[in-house]
Amino acid sequence: MLDILSAIILGAVQGISEFLPISSSGHLVLVPALLGIETGLAFDTILHIGTLVAIFTFFWKDIINLIKGFILSIIDLTEGVDIFKRELHRVPEKRFAWLIIVGTIPTGIMGILLKDAIETIFRGTLFVGIFLLVTAAVLYYSERHSSGQITQKDMSFKQALIVGICQGLAVFPGISRSGSTIASGLCLGLNREYAARYSFLLSIPAVIGAGLIQIKDIATLDASVSVLLAGFISSVIFGYLSIKLLMKMIKGWSLDIFAYYCTIIGIITIILSVVL
Repeated sequence: MLDILSAIILGAVQGISEFLPISSSGHLVLVPALLGIETGLAFDTILHIGTLVAIFTFFWKDIINLIKGFILSIIDLTEGVDIFKRELHRVPEKRFAWLIIVGTIPTGIMGILLKDAIETIFRGTLFVGIFLLVTAAVLYYSERHSSGQITQKDMSFKQALIVGICQGLAVFPGISRSGSTIASGLCLGLNREYAARYSFLLSIPAVIGAGLIQIKDIATLDASVSVLLAGFISSVIFGYLSIKLLMKMIKGWSLDIFAYYCTIIGIITIILSVVL
């Protein structure tokens, strides 16, 4: 039975693993299994909403600029395609809004087409362990190919599309969403801080989409209101702190620490799944 303490722990796991490149899907399979509890759909939905609140709280200025840039670009489009294209290149806020939109398209398509099939085929902790090792390898590789200085002013829509595809790969349990997007951004030549910021803002439509799909499950009330509230508050707090931590680390720290962590957890997970 899910109690308040377990809810706080799982909320912390969701908040931390959603934004640090260590795979939230993987940890939300592993931790409940270790605790011997089942979370339920309503609780999982509440945790996702909590991480969304954390993103909005941390990046509220960026989000306002994105909305403003999108609205202004639509106005440009009503005045002609040429004006629209010219303004996209001239105004960074307008360009950034469409970089997010373009990056979201492949993520949405992959999520709709692949999520159910992947959850059926790659069920169990063994696959979580394997894909955690994949995440570790990707992070380790990206740290050795991250000398770029591209920001929103000169990021191409092709690059946004590639990062969006990599975000879509997070449907595999154990593949980190933030890890795959940040790593792909670094390999494409993005500035380290911008790669992280783009990754977090790109996650907003994905998290909203997942929340809308699951929102009906809140009505099932598979946990008490106090338990749901505890998990929600925990995911908001730890999510916010995780974003803040990674934004600081990305400037001067190596992502290798997360690669080593994923390697250790992945190996332990594989061994336990085989032995037990």
